[in-house]
Amino acid sequence: MFDAKDSSSTRPYLIRALYEWCTDNGYTPYIAVLVNESVLVPQEYVKDGEIVLNISFDATSSLKLGNEFIEFKARFAGTARDIMVPVSRVVAIYARENGQGMAFPAPAAGEAPAMVPLQPAIESVPQPVVTSEQETKPLVQLTSVDSGKAGMDGGHDAEPPPRPPTGPRPALKRVK
Repeated sequence: MFDAKDSSSTRPYLIRALYEWCTDNGYTPYIAVLVNESVLVPQEYVKDGEIVLNISFDATSSLKLGNEFIEFKARFAGTARDIMVPVSRVVAIYARENGQGMAFPAPAAGEAPAMVPLQPAIESVPQPVVTSEQETKPLVQLTSVDSGKAGMDGGHDAEPPPRPPTGPRPALKRVK
């Protein structure tokens, strides 16, 4: 009989799939990582226990999206650095241009990470706020792309869209 506990995590496969989707559509793939002692990143760029990394082809070299680790070389302030991130510490992968991607819950200490069901888009990058009450809750508000620009509260008290500029319409002038 098949036991789900004996199977490998789906997280690295979903990360690779969303990375490929981003690159195929001309988007820039970013990952949000909760930093601990197992994460090899420049510590001066870690903010509140989290770092967001551009893993696009143009920003990295020798990128390896493995089942256990994401490894690559990247430049930070002109200095080449080796980066190694355990896949279990990745809490989101998304396209910078439109925010579409997937968020994962933060891993609990000594526990294999679970995943948040696939949603069409993420509204914001997850924040590394982890309390005993929040350990089982998702870190970001997931919304569908079709929800428009409604606020996080489901559209109640949402600001109206900005008015278009008034005045004459701009025109191009050909100069020879």
